[in-house]
Amino acid sequence: MDIVEIFKALSNEKRLLVLKWLKEPEKHFTPPVVEGADFDNAGVCVTQLHQKLEVTQSTASQYLSILLRAGLLEAKRVGKWTYYRRNEKVIQQLCHYLTKEL
Repeated sequence: MDIVEIFKALSNEKRLLVLKWLKEPEKHFTPPVVEGADFDNAGVCVTQLHQKLEVTQSTASQYLSILLRAGLLEAKRVGKWTYYRRNEKVIQQLCHYLTKEL
């Protein structure tokens, strides 16, 4: 876990919104999810995210890329679509870091 990369990723309001929305995708997206054999929990398509963020698809993709590099998201490619979900393991590690180290 690269804590500096995580904090950089969290320093943008729109990226924070992505993490918030992906915490409960069924509340924020319709249809909310895709499921796959090796992607146990639901994922949301980049198209749905860019529309909800009200930014261009390239801007949304850039936000998602930053969150991916920080380890806060996981992605799965299905055909021509890429689906995203939160990486709960890293988010839990971040919570532990904040409570124990700061």
